[in-house]
Amino acid sequence: MLKLNRLLFATSETDVFIDRLAPTPHQRETLVQAKNDIRDHLRPRIRAATVAVLGMDKAVDPKFRTQGSWSYRTCIQPAWQPPQEMDWDFGVYLPVTVWEDNGPPHKMAKLYFTLVEKLLADLCTDKGWELITGKDTCIRIQINNWAHIDIPLYAAPEEEFATILEKSFSAQLTLDSARGALVENAAFGEIAEQEWADLDHIVMATRSGEWKSSDPEAVSKWFLDRVKEHTDQLRRVCCYLKAWRDLHWKAGDGPTSVCIMVAVAQKFEAIRGRDDLALEAASKTLANALRGDIRAPGIDEGKEDFNKRLNPAQREEASAMAITLAQQIQAARLKPLHAPGDAIDIIQSQLGLRIPMRTDLIEPDSGNDAVRSVPAREVSRPIVRATTAG
Repeated sequence: MLKLNRLLFATSETDVFIDRLAPTPHQRETLVQAKNDIRDHLRPRIRAATVAVLGMDKAVDPKFRTQGSWSYRTCIQPAWQPPQEMDWDFGVYLPVTVWEDNGPPHKMAKLYFTLVEKLLADLCTDKGWELITGKDTCIRIQINNWAHIDIPLYAAPEEEFATILEKSFSAQLTLDSARGALVENAAFGEIAEQEWADLDHIVMATRSGEWKSSDPEAVSKWFLDRVKEHTDQLRRVCCYLKAWRDLHWKAGDGPTSVCIMVAVAQKFEAIRGRDDLALEAASKTLANALRGDIRAPGIDEGKEDFNKRLNPAQREEASAMAITLAQQIQAARLKPLHAPGDAIDIIQSQLGLRIPMRTDLIEPDSGNDAVRSVPAREVSRPIVRATTAG
């Protein structure tokens, strides 16, 4: 039996699977610069339009927040570039001075969406970017042939931003200092993660002119709480599974990243020092979950099905592929010590060539970790029949 953990993650190595999945410094810097350009372009122009265009009684400054995989710290390089792309979700938040029972005035949603899209069209012309229209829940900007930025538009009561503003100017949040992912800058209107809970009422503007109740923090907070509970191994395993998904669904029509995260996190059990065993177990969990709806009681009271993208046939196919992943990891682990290359070949067939061909990273496994990874089960007490001595 073999330990394959160090192929995936090793603190003493800098070129194993998790490192090869991470965005490069150039990719990170390109995306950060683009989102900063968007922020700096929109901030004064939205403020100037809040009275003249949106009909508010005074000018207000918009706020901004990085969301999605860059917030969860699960952003990876796609397996196929193109057609797959890296993305950055960058929310724009409008402090609204008039808040009715169900949100801002109804007519403001369409005005808000149209305003921001027009402003971004001007920026795209200047930058040579492509504005992609048609999405109902966000505005998309194609910044190059490997990345885009999605910009959803939100509103919240102005008074709720007052508390955030007071806290944020003294706070800068480094999402991943080790990898230098990004820093939220309150001085430029970006909202730090720890202040987000102070927004209780959030609605999203749609292209069709509706306000939809939306709390983008719900998934983020829930997942980050699970990471605190289960260690950073959970985050790494989600990255491995996203890489598996990207490899096998080149067209991008497989399970969504959030679907994978929610399914795995609900039943995750950390196995210290054994990402290979944790991934194998998580693959089985994912296979079972993908057959049906995937909901989390701690996210919007379980109302949202995170597996809604897949129809019944696609769910069965994805489930079968996740089972195959678990089986192949086990098959690789069961290879004899003299055949580490065969084990790597098996893992590469499931996770791709970014798994390093490094037989020196493979160690013998006594099997004790695998035994300890199986949760204890309650068994019935044996029946002891009465006996007579003599």
